[in-house]
Amino acid sequence: MNWNYLYITLRALFVLLIIAASCLALYYVSQVTVPFIIAIIIAFLMNPLVNLLNRKFRVPRGLSVLIALIIIFGIIAGLVTLLIVEMIAGFTYLTEVVPEKINWFVNFFENFFATTILPMYHQLMDIFNNLGADQQNTITQSIQKIGTNLTGVLKDLGEAIVNGLSSFILALPNFVTVLVFALLGTFFISKDWYKFGRRFKQTIPDRVSEGIGSVYSDLKKALLGFLKAQLTLISITAVISLIGLLILRVDYAFTIAVVTGIVDLMPYLGTGAVFVPWIIYMFFTGNYYLTIGLSILYGIIIIQRQVMEPKIISSSIGLDPLATLVALFVGFQLFGFLGLIIGPVVLVILKTLHEANVFRDLWKYILGKPV
Repeated sequence: MNWNYLYITLRALFVLLIIAASCLALYYVSQVTVPFIIAIIIAFLMNPLVNLLNRKFRVPRGLSVLIALIIIFGIIAGLVTLLIVEMIAGFTYLTEVVPEKINWFVNFFENFFATTILPMYHQLMDIFNNLGADQQNTITQSIQKIGTNLTGVLKDLGEAIVNGLSSFILALPNFVTVLVFALLGTFFISKDWYKFGRRFKQTIPDRVSEGIGSVYSDLKKALLGFLKAQLTLISITAVISLIGLLILRVDYAFTIAVVTGIVDLMPYLGTGAVFVPWIIYMFFTGNYYLTIGLSILYGIIIIQRQVMEPKIISSSIGLDPLATLVALFVGFQLFGFLGLIIGPVVLVILKTLHEANVFRDLWKYILGKPV
């Protein structure tokens, strides 16, 4: 019996067990510390602004954190208010236009039913009456089955909508609680950001601290780069939409362009949530000029997104474009929308661990060689 292979196998199993236990512990701990995870992320993102206020303008650290929070949420509130004002103006415009369009649709479907559906129905009934009894019975059962299935689908859809609304209403108190704790946590974490860093370095070995510091530095660069890339992509989408809508002389082009840029972050649908229904509506209303124009604009937006996304993200986070594309796809398949963030982050972690020789040291440990 080769005892060396047995020791290697046991050490490999031990490493895998430690990794699995760490991932499992991290998962369960994250379930009960969501507000503080959010707080760490917010504190991390606004730390440059806090440092600017603290070091350049000599504002005390605590007051700098408070001012930074007020500035950030003030900007968010201002953008949301501007968007709401624009949307109210847009909805006011729709209330003036929609009734006329509804009447047009009613007349269109009345004519369509009278000139197309009704004659087709009579033709089908003549064919049905000429069939044998068994054939009529088979067709009737098939129609009843389709009706039953359609009823079941509509029932499930209605229950899903009701359950979704109920879950949303029930989740509001929890959301408010998480938000309050996240804001309080952000303040205290950001206030003592460097103090926590020093304590953390004092409690772990220097070599481990250097490796974690390298991972943290690369993750910081990758996360900020990823956010910058996403902001760049939605800005490009919004600008292209605005230019196209202005050329097509569409009312409320700015509001529609902003909404288009925001929904561009949505998985599966993306800008199609705005353009596809709009294009269909323009087609049925007979406005072929806007139908063609919006279709071309939608195509341009999709193409530029698919072409630019891997390049911009890879250049922003310092990864190979192909590897980034694979990470985006795998992350999206496994985790949905969040996978578009998780995939590149995991790739950055693996790349950083490789550059820090962590995998090499683990392999040496498994082989029983000195690390």
